[in-house]
Amino acid sequence: MAKITKRSVDALAPKATDYFEWDSLIPGFGVRVSPKGRKTYTVQYRVGGRTKRVSLGVHGAITPDEARALARQTMGEVARGEDPAGQIERDRRAPTVSSLCDRFLDEYVASRCKATTARDYRAVCKNYIRPKLGMMRVQDVVRTDIADMHHKLRDKPYQANRVLAVISKMFSQAEVWGLRPDGSNPTRHVRKYAERKRERFLSHEEIKTLWNTLDHVVSLGEVTEHVAAAYRLLLLTGCRLSEIQTLKWSYVRGEVIWLPDAKTGPRRVMLAELARKVLSDLPRVEGNPYVIVGEVEGQHAINLQKPWRRIRKEAKLEDVRIHDLRHTYASFAAMAGHSLHMIGNLLGHTQAQTTARYAHLADAVTRRASDDVGALIGGFLADDGSSEDDAIVEFRRGS
Repeated sequence: MAKITKRSVDALAPKATDYFEWDSLIPGFGVRVSPKGRKTYTVQYRVGGRTKRVSLGVHGAITPDEARALARQTMGEVARGEDPAGQIERDRRAPTVSSLCDRFLDEYVASRCKATTARDYRAVCKNYIRPKLGMMRVQDVVRTDIADMHHKLRDKPYQANRVLAVISKMFSQAEVWGLRPDGSNPTRHVRKYAERKRERFLSHEEIKTLWNTLDHVVSLGEVTEHVAAAYRLLLLTGCRLSEIQTLKWSYVRGEVIWLPDAKTGPRRVMLAELARKVLSDLPRVEGNPYVIVGEVEGQHAINLQKPWRRIRKEAKLEDVRIHDLRHTYASFAAMAGHSLHMIGNLLGHTQAQTTARYAHLADAVTRRASDDVGALIGGFLADDGSSEDDAIVEFRRGS
């Protein structure tokens, strides 16, 4: 055993099998010589009763002095209780973001999310996360990677925020699965873009126009009566598109629709008289359990967006989305004086802030009530010799 130098390493000849030459100054530091003559600087140590080696570099690419410095650094890590070789192996086997996507979709999304949500998550993984981050190791992703990805989608703020939300959920699961340290989610402090909530509600006249247009396109054979009924029911129940699209006759129970698997869990939907009439006028198709019958035998209608584009163009309501029919239902409930809590019940909301967007419509009813009370008090204050009872009678006449 002698001090390793460039001259001594150059003089090492290959043998039939690998062999080591060890340094006399640093225990565990040596050179590994392969049968083909490849010479690799190595450091060897023991941890947990096992002998482990770490390759430091190939002779020629690094000098003996550089290898010796790396050996001292490695042995220092071992002295602090670390396992450099074990860490290298863990890093080599560390999952990529692409494999995390697979596990997230297979183990988390498949069992916890609705079919439509799962479809959206798969699309985000395929179109955004895998192309940008897929080859990176999960533990190597940092906030700047996410912020840069989010920034590049700034011209599509809604989509950018949806992508950010999926990444956040996925990396939260990575922490649960022990793939990243707790509290290391790289989406933290990446601010979402401001989103302007749409408030498009149909007026009385627009509802009449839409209703007549549905009659017209059905009479022309441009859409089926089942598809037209879907839009009518969306307007009359405030249900989500998927809830009406996949509605089965077995869910319709007199004046109530029982949805066993709505977005927020099982819920009941009350049917107004007109909604019940739409259902009663709709022919059932033998062998098909769905209300909104599709083109495929035994299945519901798959695409309601395409016929809707034709219908809204015919009705000159081209800025109205299908989801705005749900907003219209809620807006009329608010203008009828129903509380936000009641509107939330009608729509199947589980959080009050989701219904808060209709507060300004409910305010109109509250304002009228406030004006009535103010007028009554003003009547009491009027110095016209009338009694309090006279003021109340006059108020009741006016109301």
